[in-house]
Amino acid sequence: ASLLALRAACETQRDRHKARETIRLWAECLQNDQVLPLRGTTTRRFVGHTKDVLSVAFSSDNRQIVSGSRDKTIKLWNTLGVCKYTVQDESHSEWVSCVRFSPNSSNPIIVSCGWDKLVKVWNLANCKLKTNHIGHTGYLNTVTVSPDGSLCASGGKDGQAMLWDLNEGKHLYTLDGGDIINALCFSPNRYWLCAATGPSIKIWDLEGKIIVDELKQEVISTSSKAEPPQCTSLAWSADGQTLFAGYTDNLVRVWQVTIGTR
Repeated sequence: ASLLALRAACETQRDRHKARETIRLWAECLQNDQVLPLRGTTTRRFVGHTKDVLSVAFSSDNRQIVSGSRDKTIKLWNTLGVCKYTVQDESHSEWVSCVRFSPNSSNPIIVSCGWDKLVKVWNLANCKLKTNHIGHTGYLNTVTVSPDGSLCASGGKDGQAMLWDLNEGKHLYTLDGGDIINALCFSPNRYWLCAATGPSIKIWDLEGKIIVDELKQEVISTSSKAEPPQCTSLAWSADGQTLFAGYTDNLVRVWQVTIGTR
């Protein structure tokens, strides 16, 4: 096995008396084309938040890390664990639930969302606020940026996936998820947006603004009243052929794009 990459992860473990507000950088290795975590191998600890860290993300060049926390702040770090900037002016008034970099180097921005129902766009060069996107009626769980950096989508309690133009700073349209949206992600090679909406996954074709598929897991239960597990996280493979979904029943379910799927 050879060391290939580093991964940032939120430290969210709790004991009875306190929560950990650190970010850890983990080493990973690759063996037979599978990423294997080196358990216990922490290369860096990023200390600075005063409450639970809810979201972290790497920049596209892997040189910077952004984090969002229940302490209502956004922090920008280098990979050595040094906090370069803390966003406080005009920041979220409630928990920062998700943060993302734009992959577009010609428009270097950070996008964040929070429990104050706002999507905020920040200038990466000076960490100053560029745009407040207003429209959601409930707290927000997730925000995601399109592969070309031109769009972002947000979702949460109100069950609405809102699409925003990052170049012009305006709302484009809204897609109805029908349930609380826990996670959103764009396909890397199709004009699709995927939403984890309660127990199911909706996939929209953004060109036609139509649902091309709704993925529902088969759950074997001995009780007819048992609640189905909720989908809480989504990630596409780099080639856009495989969708990985994490659920509240401790399982990761894997979906494959098949021939004939639009």
